[in-house]
Amino acid sequence: MTELSKKEHQAQMQSMKAFDESMPCIGIFWYAPTDHSFFGVRKSELTPKMVEEAAEKGLPFINYPHLHRQVWAKEYFRAQAMKEDTKFKGDYTQIPRGRVAWNINKFIVLVGKWAEPIQAELTTLIEQEFSLPYFEYVYDEHWDLGHGWSGDMK
Repeated sequence: MTELSKKEHQAQMQSMKAFDESMPCIGIFWYAPTDHSFFGVRKSELTPKMVEEAAEKGLPFINYPHLHRQVWAKEYFRAQAMKEDTKFKGDYTQIPRGRVAWNINKFIVLVGKWAEPIQAELTTLIEQEFSLPYFEYVYDEHWDLGHGWSGDMK
């Protein structure tokens, strides 16, 4: 048996990068209607092992661990400190937004009614950004424009 040298090993690993595909992800996004694109995307990979471990613990729902309002505030204050123009201004609930999660045996995308007229475009953006092989839209009024985190409604 021959063994690869360190240089050969590095070359082999580099060439394999061309075959590397993104793993499916869960996360959050905002949709910019004027640009027909996402911004503020935050995501993390979801592996089969993570799904199996969650199921073993009786946790069929896997969610991205940050709220839109948290990301919005952080980006708003960062832009203020850096004196940068930003899309993160005003009320985060007034911009179309959504969440990608895993629920039992499928990816779901939680959105408001704003998504209905642009569902075909949105589907393409979600498939590309989150590397999803399949998913189902789930409507919830929380994601409608003007609705936010229940902890904000006091």
